[in-house]
Amino acid sequence: MLLDPVIADVDGNREKRSGTISVFNGPSPKILEYPNQEEEVHAVAAWLTQCQQQGIVPSETGVFVRSQKEVPRAVAAVETAGLPYTVLDDRIQLKSGHLSISTMHLAKGLEFKAVVVMACDEDVIPSLHRIEAVGDDADLDEVYNTERHLLYVACTRARDQLLVTGISQVSEFIDDLIGQ
Repeated sequence: MLLDPVIADVDGNREKRSGTISVFNGPSPKILEYPNQEEEVHAVAAWLTQCQQQGIVPSETGVFVRSQKEVPRAVAAVETAGLPYTVLDDRIQLKSGHLSISTMHLAKGLEFKAVVVMACDEDVIPSLHRIEAVGDDADLDEVYNTERHLLYVACTRARDQLLVTGISQVSEFIDDLIGQ
């Protein structure tokens, strides 16, 4: 996976890692942008159905969104695909035979053959609420870094297939995933 993050070392020095290639061999993301939520939901449902046809069972599939506010969007896609699912909470109890839906905050430590990261819209990630609450530029940098990290963690939960979707205009962080 090609990465383009701006990072800070332990001394606080900022460094851009443009063109850096991760040593991990995760899948390249398939990134799709839609004009509205309905089209995104139907496209994700079709992708999930395709994964099933390729032999990926629901319990090997995860769907991640930025926050609880976007969970109904993920649920709509999974229900459209007709798959059994569990919405994970802080206890993170995976259910046998069920696809897992979760916020990006709960993604760390999980791994799935196929992952969808949905609702990567411009006003969703980075969180508009968090940006508006910022008092100074140093805090703004921290918000951007943690929001970018959330997306990265969610995407790196995919072992074999990764789909990233959003509504037009998609998050500026999508460029990090495609190496621009």
